[in-house]
Amino acid sequence: MSIYRRLVSSLREDRQPFRIAVSDSELADLQYRLRHTRWSAHVEGAGWRYGTDPAYLRELVDYWAKGFDWRSEERRLNTFPQFRSVIDGLRVHYVHQMARDGGGLPVLVLHGWPGSFVQMLDLLPLLAAPAEHEAAPADAFDVVVGSLPGFGFSEAPPEPGMTETRMAQVFHKLMTEVLGYERYAVRGSDFGGSVAETLARLYPWAVLGIHLSGTTPRADDPPADPSPAIRRYIDDVERWRAAEVGYGAIQATKPQTLAAALNNSPVGLAAWIVEKFRRWSDCDGDVERRFTKDQLLTNISIYWFTQTIGSSIRLYGESDYRQDAEWDVPTAHLMSSKDMFPTPREWVERFSRVDRWTSVERGGHFMEWEEPGLVAEDMRAFFRGLR
Repeated sequence: MSIYRRLVSSLREDRQPFRIAVSDSELADLQYRLRHTRWSAHVEGAGWRYGTDPAYLRELVDYWAKGFDWRSEERRLNTFPQFRSVIDGLRVHYVHQMARDGGGLPVLVLHGWPGSFVQMLDLLPLLAAPAEHEAAPADAFDVVVGSLPGFGFSEAPPEPGMTETRMAQVFHKLMTEVLGYERYAVRGSDFGGSVAETLARLYPWAVLGIHLSGTTPRADDPPADPSPAIRRYIDDVERWRAAEVGYGAIQATKPQTLAAALNNSPVGLAAWIVEKFRRWSDCDGDVERRFTKDQLLTNISIYWFTQTIGSSIRLYGESDYRQDAEWDVPTAHLMSSKDMFPTPREWVERFSRVDRWTSVERGGHFMEWEEPGLVAEDMRAFFRGLR
């Protein structure tokens, strides 16, 4: 794309600069709620057995009320070039970081639940300025970090039906009509990975390739004579479903009921989200081995201030993801054995194209935040041959 076309695109009226600006009254309201929490009864010494550890939650909430500096985090987040564009009637939030020295390959980066765009920010300097991080300048990217519709600072649709297909349509318009890229790459995990796959199916002429991470507890239609690796995977899925997916059933069937509680109580919201960061990350049961309190609370605070917990969890019931759907776009998988459970390549090949498979032994479900260097290195290697 010519520099002129990109400049014209950047000046479009539907690409409005955006700055996060939480009001003083919202901060005061949060402080009041935190300091007047009505704590629930709990079993002494149970730890995380019944869900979020009450002792850790009190520690986290105490820090949220007395030590966490939202204004500092707000200033830090506002150093990234953020925008909002109206697409299909929705205001869509995104970060657009151009390659430091020009010539970057455009890549759309998408998060899932319970993450947000902040999960992806450590990737930006590694992708946009590779020469500053011991990588080849030719591997530079123009990075677009999107907030999924109904998450964070992207507007929540007022009507049902915000599926991965609709999200893919929105982000394709963002990349092509708003930003002016004719072809682009996609990186996604969790729901963001589902949207990436949908983009590959719907727009194969525009999507150069997709780069994915993360396992999911799906074991539908297993082979009649599974290999030992697939048998172990199916057993892991069955154990996971029995112990861990209750949250998903609630979010898929009764999201509005749950949202009424979580949107009213910051402590409830923190308990609901932090338990997933502990359980799904490569932290050996200590969430702060991977995430500081400031990181956790920045992500939780975005859900709180934007009041998008209800619209975000609604995706569990509205999802139109199909495991058996196919696409004809180069596909890379960066798979960690420390995600929810190990997932063998032979299982993934049953429902996904696999052009590159990289197995790693560290990093969990939030790989972009936990191991941004691993993600950036694998993205550079995969997309190098597709430029």
